[in-house]
Amino acid sequence: MEREVLLDVKDLDVTFGDRRKKYEAVKKVNFKIYKGETFGLVGESGSGKTTIGRAIMRIIPSSGGDILYKSQKINGKIPAELDRKVIKEIQMIFQDPQASLNERAKVDYIISEGLMNLEKGLSESERKKRVDQALLDVGLLPEFACRFPHEFSGGQRQRIGIARSLIMNPEFVIADEPISALDVSVRAQVLNLLADMQKRRQITYLFIAHDLSVMRFITDRIAVIRKGEIVEMAETEELITHAIHPYTRALLSAIPMPDPKHEKEKKLLVYDPSVHDYSSDLPSWQEIRPEHFVLANKKEEAEYRKLYRV
Repeated sequence: MEREVLLDVKDLDVTFGDRRKKYEAVKKVNFKIYKGETFGLVGESGSGKTTIGRAIMRIIPSSGGDILYKSQKINGKIPAELDRKVIKEIQMIFQDPQASLNERAKVDYIISEGLMNLEKGLSESERKKRVDQALLDVGLLPEFACRFPHEFSGGQRQRIGIARSLIMNPEFVIADEPISALDVSVRAQVLNLLADMQKRRQITYLFIAHDLSVMRFITDRIAVIRKGEIVEMAETEELITHAIHPYTRALLSAIPMPDPKHEKEKKLLVYDPSVHDYSSDLPSWQEIRPEHFVLANKKEEAEYRKLYRV
C-alpha cells in the first residue's frame, strides 16, 4: 500500500547574504515526509537542519527549489487562503523554551494567540475552554494560564510551547531540538508527551536534533545532514545498525554508552572529509540497501555495495 506524502522537499536551496558574502546554508536538499510518521533530521550544529525547518515554516525565504505541502507549493509567494491554511496546519516547537515565549504575556495569551488571529468568531468561553484543554493535554493545570513564563521551570515552559502548537490542531509539527535545553530527567517526559500526542491526534512530525540516541527512540526514518547536504537517509533502525557514510558512522560512535567498561573500550571515529575525491567524479543519491540511500560517487558506490550489500 502506497503511503500518502504530506510534505515533499525538492532541490531546496537556502542562501544568506549578497553576492560578495554569499553563504549556502542548504544545498539541493530532497526528502519526503509521509502522513503519520516522525521524520528525523540529524546533524552537527550549523549543518542546516534548523534552516530547513524554518524554510518550511516560511520564517526564512528559500532561494531555490520547491516545498510542497499536500501537493501544493508553499514557498515563495502563495495565495492568502493557502497562507492561512498553512499557518493553521503547520506548527513549530522551538528549541529554546525561554526565548520562544513572550515574557511579558501571560500563558493564556501565549497559547491562544494563534486562535485569536485565525478564528475571529471564537467566543471568549470557547477560547478559554480550549486553552484549559491544551494545558491539560500537556500535563499542566488550567490555573497556570494566569501566570507568566518566568514562573515556570524549563520543562514546563517547553510544555507551554507544545500546547501553543497543538491548540491549533495541526497536521504537521516541526520540533526543532525540543529537548536539548532541558534536564535529562525531563527529556523523557517531553518525548513521551510528543509520542502520545501523535497517537491521539495522528500528527506528522519533522524532528530536528543532533543526538542519534534520541532519534532512535522517537523517529521512523532519519536523514543525516552535513554542511547543508543530506548524506544518508534510511529507516531509523536500518540506519543505526547499518550506517554506511563515514560521517554517519562518526556521529554514531560519539553516542555515550551506559556501561563504563564499554564506553572506555569503544573506538571514537573522527570524520575526515578528505576521504572523498569529488574532483572529477561527482556524487549522487545511491540506493545501497533497500530504501537506504547514500550520497556517493561511482567509486564509493562500488565500495559501499561490496561492504554493505545484503
